[in-house]
Amino acid sequence: MLEKYQKYIVAAILAIMLAISIGTALGDAAIMDEVAHIPSGYSYIKYHDYRLNPEHPPILKDLAGIPLQFLNVTFPTDEQFWATDANGQWNAGWRFMYLPGNDTEKIIFWSRFPIVLLSLLLGFFIFKWAKELFGVKAGLLALVLYAFDPNILGHDHYVTTDLGIAAFSVFAFYFFVKYLKDPSWKMTALAGVFLGLAQLAKFSAVLLFPIFGLSLLICIFFRKDKLKYSFWGISKIKKFWLQKFCHYAATFAVIVIVCFAMIWVVYEANIYKMPAEKVHQLIDTQLYGGTQNIAAPYLHKMADSPVLRPLAQYFTGFFMVFGRVAGGNTTYFFGQVTNQSFREYFPLVFLIKEPLPILILLLSALAISIYFILRNNLADFPRHIWKNAKNYLDGHIAETAMLLFVALYAYVSITGNLNIGFRHLFPILPFMYILISKEIIFLWARLRGKTRKIYSAVVAVLLLWLVAETAFAYPYYLAYFNETIGGSKNGYKYVTDSNVDWGQDLKRLKSFVDENNIDKIRVDYFGGGDVVHYLGSKAVIWHADSGQEPGWYAISATFIQNSLYYKITEGKPDYEWLREREPYATIGYSILIYKIE
Repeated sequence: MLEKYQKYIVAAILAIMLAISIGTALGDAAIMDEVAHIPSGYSYIKYHDYRLNPEHPPILKDLAGIPLQFLNVTFPTDEQFWATDANGQWNAGWRFMYLPGNDTEKIIFWSRFPIVLLSLLLGFFIFKWAKELFGVKAGLLALVLYAFDPNILGHDHYVTTDLGIAAFSVFAFYFFVKYLKDPSWKMTALAGVFLGLAQLAKFSAVLLFPIFGLSLLICIFFRKDKLKYSFWGISKIKKFWLQKFCHYAATFAVIVIVCFAMIWVVYEANIYKMPAEKVHQLIDTQLYGGTQNIAAPYLHKMADSPVLRPLAQYFTGFFMVFGRVAGGNTTYFFGQVTNQSFREYFPLVFLIKEPLPILILLLSALAISIYFILRNNLADFPRHIWKNAKNYLDGHIAETAMLLFVALYAYVSITGNLNIGFRHLFPILPFMYILISKEIIFLWARLRGKTRKIYSAVVAVLLLWLVAETAFAYPYYLAYFNETIGGSKNGYKYVTDSNVDWGQDLKRLKSFVDENNIDKIRVDYFGGGDVVHYLGSKAVIWHADSGQEPGWYAISATFIQNSLYYKITEGKPDYEWLREREPYATIGYSILIYKIE
């Protein structure tokens, strides 16, 4: 039945996802990063100038900027943020998005809409790839896990890089694995194009290069079947392993060339009207270490050449973002605050943010995989380990590449110095859904009779639990936490920033103020919304060092917790006097309301 109606089931799931995403896109205020990304995307398409937000590649911002060209908006290029500042991204955002005469809500929604469509395309690819590898049931299971994960729904409508890098990583992997199996010119070119698009989504996509290289070596040493295509006389080489090496080395070189050609073309389209002196200004002012950065002289030389200038802009952003990662961010984590990192940050955030049904299915998939490996190979494991490994790698290159990527990306995230959100693990989630679906369906296919019915019922219950939990969490998906810590209402007690509070609930705060007839409320807001734009004269801008007085307070969870850092390091007043109180109310689990008598 599933096979017969698979198209309708996929369409229904994606339609539900679309409806949810449009609802949250309309209901959420601008989040912090959108203040920089939305005006940048508009200016790239309108002016072909990359002076705003150079620390991230352009492709996702370009997508967001396209619909804005059809709106009647003003972008004040005569102001300082554009005319003289180096990377005046934040002022550009505040002016463009909240300028009188510009329709703020239309700007935010229509810039988000292409990201929503990209999330649907990612869902389709997850289904398509899992189906091709493991069958229709696995494809549908992987799609359900993706489409009803509250963490995905919490970010799939924002103009940020997180959902985008997950999508383009999957696209790049899909076509690269196709190339490994069929290294024709067509697949070689497609693999290069999508590897380039991944690099244009987020700089962390550089991790695809070592994974693709390892996957290539696996094919060279473990592939048994003859190559379908041979170029440049490679077929004349007698030794099969050397023939494979030469063939894959040559075609992989083409992939890398196509990849950087894509980068050049897209950057050229985004900067060809940008004055060269602006590129030099960014190199001098935005690199970590400024003019003393070891890369600066080389970037200046590249920027002097019209041909190399697009790559100068690309590598300037590359060095900017990795310099920022090295510098760290203020992080609140389980009662502690630091501007460094916690090694246990991502493992624990993963465990409290992912829904329990998905965690149960993940543990079950691991158990199934380990069980069948041991059952099939334990007796002759010591004697035939090399043979078994070769047989597995020859027939499971897609799963091997996924596992390598998950392991490397998780390692880099855990050992890195940037602990600001579970969203940084998004690139590995689609592969997790696919690998879970493989093992769950693998066991189902081997069960019979009553055992299969019981197993099917258990899986169905877990999926219904996931769907129900996601439905009840609407629309507060960004702040979702599972039952291990008591649910979303307790999330801010453990972590902050984009895990729970990115400014998404400012419009809901306005509704609360209006419904409760509040004439004056002190607001310390973390996010991309404009407090005065939404609350007008009712809002009094407040900070931790503003003191205490009777009345209403609306304090972002991030500022409540992070204020402790500045007390410890700089001796500044913090919100300890509020942390000791129970909030009068919470707005979307991210803004805490206090009424001080």
